[in-house]
Amino acid sequence: MRALALIPVMASLFVAACGVGQPESQGATLSASGLRLVSVGSFDQPLYLASPPGDRRRQMVVEQPGRIVLVRDGKKQPRPFLDIRSRVTAGGEQGLLGLAFAPDYSRSGLFYVYYTRRDGRQAVSEFRRSTADRANPASERQVLVMADPEGNHNGGQLNFGPDGLLYIGTGDGGGAGDQHGTIGNAQDLGSLLGKILRIDPSAGAGKAYSVPSSNPFVDRAGARPEIWAYGLRNPWRFSFDRKTGDLTIGDVGQDEVEEIDFTLRNESSGSNFGWRPYEGDRRFTDEEAPGAVPPVITKNHDRGWCSVTGGYVVRDPKLTGLQGRYLYGDFCNGEIWSARLAAGSASQDRRVAGLPEVEQLSSFGEDAQGRIYVISLAGRVSRLAAR
Repeated sequence: MRALALIPVMASLFVAACGVGQPESQGATLSASGLRLVSVGSFDQPLYLASPPGDRRRQMVVEQPGRIVLVRDGKKQPRPFLDIRSRVTAGGEQGLLGLAFAPDYSRSGLFYVYYTRRDGRQAVSEFRRSTADRANPASERQVLVMADPEGNHNGGQLNFGPDGLLYIGTGDGGGAGDQHGTIGNAQDLGSLLGKILRIDPSAGAGKAYSVPSSNPFVDRAGARPEIWAYGLRNPWRFSFDRKTGDLTIGDVGQDEVEEIDFTLRNESSGSNFGWRPYEGDRRFTDEEAPGAVPPVITKNHDRGWCSVTGGYVVRDPKLTGLQGRYLYGDFCNGEIWSARLAAGSASQDRRVAGLPEVEQLSSFGEDAQGRIYVISLAGRVSRLAAR
């Protein structure tokens, strides 16, 4: 996520026929007069929130330096759920970046994190809880470790899909313009970078994880079988619609365009989202991008966008005005937008009026009840609620 690379400065720290939704008008907004942001608390560089499946009492806030902080019954707890700061390289776009709880967490106590190791590699690790409010730091089992040539574009999103498998978002390896390799990493099926991966993280048969036989490139010579989708620059935040299982990706752009990618459930397998031949709906190089899936939404940098923050399709029944709409925003301008998504297109793409701009909008979150959270890297975590 380029946004995090801007911290030292900002916080002292394919083409027209591609099916992109109609450009928003300057004044197009969705009224938010019935919405408010309810403060959950202040945290140390928060960048994600998740809940154990079915747990209506607990939310976990991921802090970039390497802690997961527990919020129980609406109150931030003084003792963290997990603290692995001594294992994490944090700063810029590196750090503790993602969290996902196993679908059977209530029984197994297993959860997964994505972080930058001290040696600069990206790790997906499994941990186990000791109690309902505390994880065991000594239980770490590293599931997948990836070399990363640069310090930016690290991805970091983890999600268990509707199929119960673990999906992992990886950046293209960083630098600028996907500069590594002949065709860049994102289009290279021999690289894990610039991808959405799909694995079964359960250990077995002497392996740290297994690859589903239904993954699209299992039988292709030279391809990494873990790959589910490719052609991504930095899919910082992606999500599955909790009702339909559809997949939506916020992919951070290079110089000119931010993009939202969308596929219906079970139709994302093998998808090529176009980077680096395409940046959003524009040509970036003259290389081929076989079968590229165009974005459904693009936002130009000349409109104040710089680093898209993907969100969620709203399913909280109390947020009636946003019901079924995809919520997303941007790290730099802090605006929150929503749109209706369909196969190959988006409609009613509008800024949500009445909500304040969010300083350093690093992420959205969704808890076990489907409630939506808005996360500022500057420290504030808030819940989106009806008035």
